[in-house]
Amino acid sequence: MKKFLLITTLLISTLAASAQKNTSESYIDKFKDDAIRIMHETGVPASIILGVAMHESGCGNSNIARNLNNQFGVKGGGTSVYYKNNKKVRSPYKQYDSVMDSFQDFARIMTERKQFSHLAEQLSHYDYLGWAKGIQHSGYCSSRKWAAQVLGIIQKYQLNSLDEKPADPTQLPQNAK
Repeated sequence: MKKFLLITTLLISTLAASAQKNTSESYIDKFKDDAIRIMHETGVPASIILGVAMHESGCGNSNIARNLNNQFGVKGGGTSVYYKNNKKVRSPYKQYDSVMDSFQDFARIMTERKQFSHLAEQLSHYDYLGWAKGIQHSGYCSSRKWAAQVLGIIQKYQLNSLDEKPADPTQLPQNAK
């Protein structure tokens, strides 16, 4: 009887822990509309916004994603503080009020920082391949496999379909017509 209770308790706690984690599909469903909106405002492909966020945050399951709403591993100017297991954690990563704020800041970095702004000038929001390679070559990451990993996520979940033109051309922003 004790073994049965122990196994049942472990099973319930495992299921409860896994229920709290985002899956790739739930992450996409939750944030695709925000990514599309930002794409039309800034020109950064929705597939890139979601693909990079999924890669960098483990679909929102990383500590900094859950505690700081930081989906991209963006470092801040100071120190952010959060609590994990009743312990104070100091982090060099930037804290955001919401995931949407994190998405908007990523798009701002891609379009306003000199290091990346040439991508927005040279690439359309349909060229997710060029964006991924350009972001890597511009120094966003140190891994040589980063772009391939992000592109793998985009292709696996067909995120590039989010970059398609809307059926009604009047819905396009002025710079995308």
